[in-house]
Amino acid sequence: MRTRCYIVGAGEFTGRELPGQGDFIVAADGGYARLDAHGITPDLIAGDFDSLGYVPVHPNIVSGPMEKDYTDLMLAVEQGLEHGCKSFVIDGGTGGRLDHTLANIQVLIYLAKKGARGVLLGKDINVTAITNGSLTFKQGASGMISIFCAGDRAEGVTLTGLKYPLDDATLTYDFPLGVSNEFSGKPATVAVRDGTLAVTWQGGLEALEAVNE
Repeated sequence: MRTRCYIVGAGEFTGRELPGQGDFIVAADGGYARLDAHGITPDLIAGDFDSLGYVPVHPNIVSGPMEKDYTDLMLAVEQGLEHGCKSFVIDGGTGGRLDHTLANIQVLIYLAKKGARGVLLGKDINVTAITNGSLTFKQGASGMISIFCAGDRAEGVTLTGLKYPLDDATLTYDFPLGVSNEFSGKPATVAVRDGTLAVTWQGGLEALEAVNE
């Protein structure tokens, strides 16, 4: 059983975090070309191949119709879940079309509600989501961090170790209370008692505790 799923989509590829030994590597449609350019062979390819333009020769392909109710990246994520992965790193899921970026943030929320953790890598910023839990950043993390309610309400939101702390606050989807916070250099925690949060931060995955678990 794998623990981490590394997925590459057809969006803007950052290459900031390449797959490690033991990762379950999945190409979502056009993400296959990104991996191939780096000499990386995926364990599985998923998609309808409209972005890639052809069906590659590979022993493990999960294909879907072009007209469907889910994205290629969601299809890739479902494959990761079926292989027992609880941690997901997604590159090539931002940039380009805004609707696809928003859809991929929804994928992170879907994972959080299933008890998994997904991180969406962007050129200058990362995104993750948590449901009824907490997220810890290591000492020395720097830059901006923003917290958004990813549902109707998020109750019991507590922020520690950041420039602007919160204690047992309630966030709603229609008011950006948690935007543009900053790391203080101390260990920082983002926690929510009841609800789901989307969290963006500057820097790499090394700032985040236990992303590989």
